[in-house]
Amino acid sequence: MWEEGIREIVERYRGLHGGLIPAMHELQRLCGNYLPEEALRELAEGLQVPFNQAYGVATFYTMFSVTPRGQNIIRVCESPPCHLMGAQSIIEILEDELGVGVGETTPDGRFTLELTSCIGVCGVAPAMMINEEVYGNLTPDRILKILNKHR
Repeated sequence: MWEEGIREIVERYRGLHGGLIPAMHELQRLCGNYLPEEALRELAEGLQVPFNQAYGVATFYTMFSVTPRGQNIIRVCESPPCHLMGAQSIIEILEDELGVGVGETTPDGRFTLELTSCIGVCGVAPAMMINEEVYGNLTPDRILKILNKHR
């Protein structure tokens, strides 16, 4: 199913020092926001990296997942500034609006709600990311508008 895409990724990153992580990002996009074991095995083999090393990277970094996730990944920042500025209330609003808890995916597969330790925008706390887009100065009304944009 992903064989051709994996071959292309391997060609770009084979022998490149530090190429495993960017290759895994591409593989995750190819596979629908997660790294299926079979696809990760093929990538590791193609890059001549031990599978346990690739799997360790996939499970260490929060930007990777080895379980299926939604189309849109929502990451709520829990850094101290975001926490102090109301991250918990942001999480509660998202859980209520989406009908899922942290670590869960909506039944329609559109959203997965996750937490992250820092997204580097402390000046606009509280903040969250949806996929690669960062949103700060969050309010309940703004959260609803942002979600509607991604629906």
